[in-house]
Amino acid sequence: MRPANSLVPAPAETVLAERVTRFGRLLRGAGLKLGPAQILEGIEALSEVEVTDRGEFYWALHAAWVKRGEDRDVFREAFRLFWRQPDRPVNRVLEELLALSRITRERRSPQSQRRVLDALDDETRPNRELRAEDADVVRLAFSDVEVLRQKDFEQMSSAELQEAQRLIARFRFPVRDLETRRWTPVTGRGDIDMRRTMRASLRQGLDHIPLRWRRRKTRPPGVVALCDISGSMAGYTRMLIRFLHALSNDREQVHTFLFGTRLSNVTRALRHRDVDVALADLGARVRDWDGGTRISSCLGRFNREWSRRVLAQGASVLLITDGLDRDETGSLEGEMARLRRSARRVVWLNPLLRYADFQPQARGIRAMLPHVDDFRPVHNLVSLEALAAALGGPHAQLPHGRSLRKNLSAAAE
Repeated sequence: MRPANSLVPAPAETVLAERVTRFGRLLRGAGLKLGPAQILEGIEALSEVEVTDRGEFYWALHAAWVKRGEDRDVFREAFRLFWRQPDRPVNRVLEELLALSRITRERRSPQSQRRVLDALDDETRPNRELRAEDADVVRLAFSDVEVLRQKDFEQMSSAELQEAQRLIARFRFPVRDLETRRWTPVTGRGDIDMRRTMRASLRQGLDHIPLRWRRRKTRPPGVVALCDISGSMAGYTRMLIRFLHALSNDREQVHTFLFGTRLSNVTRALRHRDVDVALADLGARVRDWDGGTRISSCLGRFNREWSRRVLAQGASVLLITDGLDRDETGSLEGEMARLRRSARRVVWLNPLLRYADFQPQARGIRAMLPHVDDFRPVHNLVSLEALAAALGGPHAQLPHGRSLRKNLSAAAE
């Protein structure tokens, strides 16, 4: 890793490069966005520092591989576990880490440590096919889907997140069509169409007046999703976007916007059937992931540029945010009031409602709360399933959110 005049011999450089590569694979399994190019960048970064200095070694890889704030704790935990005894054979170190992982899971390890340990399990798990008798045993084992449905997204391991994503992909959204002001002729019972009835009587004579019937035309309700992708929502953004992708592919008239410090229309990207292609397109389009939150400015832009286009036919709005606004330039209460007047209903989905003793203390939450029709938690699969069912039901099927909003408004006053 050092230049030719370094004291580190070539065989040691090869071993170090292999270990760095395995360390990069471990981090990728733990959730960091690392590929072969990034691993090579890390190896090149080590050539510029003294690898025998633990601090320089740590910060060289940190600078090359850690690009998001949420990855700092994961990197630190992985580095401590993987490089604790670098002189020992890698296999023995990994076996010791696996033994440690079992103990740590029993002690309810933090999220970052659990993600690293799950990645270590994936790295050392043998690649073998299940035998027939093994498959039977697996089928007879109890299912932990019910536990997974109740678990907070932020507390899930990497394997649990993958299973939750598979469950979300199978969501189906019932549709309760809305009646429009237009009429359509029908052959069965409905309302009497006086115009067509009188025209028919002119042809048949007054002795026989055939009745003609009509009914209101219907259309599927529109849905507009405004999803917060700021740093405070980082633990839930991935699963919420998966939910919005499933909604966009199951229903018509779904428009999706992401916002952090700016507003991005990602409707076309989420309509792609392949979720991986859709997420890759989102990564190229959106530039303000895991940043600050400017709810007031983003809602103002939506009200000016998009509201008339996507809310013209009475669509419902799903506002997904924790309400922690850091924008000092706009009037959040005024923008929320304008949004409420334009939409058929506004449903606020807030992951902070997972706390039983939640109180609307933040200024942004107090400004937004009076202008929503429904206030719901969105932190696990159960909350998403309830939302999917509510999207296809009438207003009368949403008493929980309304009563909760009234109680919180009274508490805030």
